[in-house]
Amino acid sequence: MTASAPAPVAAQVGPLAFPCAFPIKIMGRTEPGFAQAILAIVQRHAPDFDGAALEMRSSSAGHYLSLTATVNATSREQLDALYRDLVAQPTVVMVL
Repeated sequence: MTASAPAPVAAQVGPLAFPCAFPIKIMGRTEPGFAQAILAIVQRHAPDFDGAALEMRSSSAGHYLSLTATVNATSREQLDALYRDLVAQPTVVMVL
């Protein structure tokens, strides 16, 4: 008997129930103003987000910065718009 391949993550996770706390991880090059630019984008889409809650971690070499913002998501459309604006930021390398 062979094991079947696992289902894609989207198939494993049910639909989100809004509102909900939704963590977004943003990775980018360590540059002056990076965290402030990301915070401005996040707060544009989630005005109730507290900037003091933005988690920051530098890569071991210090070339990259990982930010985690856990927003109070109110809709799929809100999250989609936030992701679009984050990936449009030139210093952003990846958004998860």
